[in-house]
Amino acid sequence: MECMLCKRNINDIDFRETILLKRYISGLGKIRARTKTGLCATHQRHTAKAIKRARHLGLLSSVSK
Repeated sequence: MECMLCKRNINDIDFRETILLKRYISGLGKIRARTKTGLCATHQRHTAKAIKRARHLGLLSSVSK
């Protein structure tokens, strides 16, 4: 299975793109694992870091509602 972000040639994941980041958060607000998301290791790390930044700034909730 190929990484969806690699297919679309997305190199930078911005923490302000909350719609994209919500796809990688579970119903309980946890960051989904690589096996569930299908991302490569590099994009998984960048996505996790962007989610954490967005949570810190209040753009994403730490608990899903």
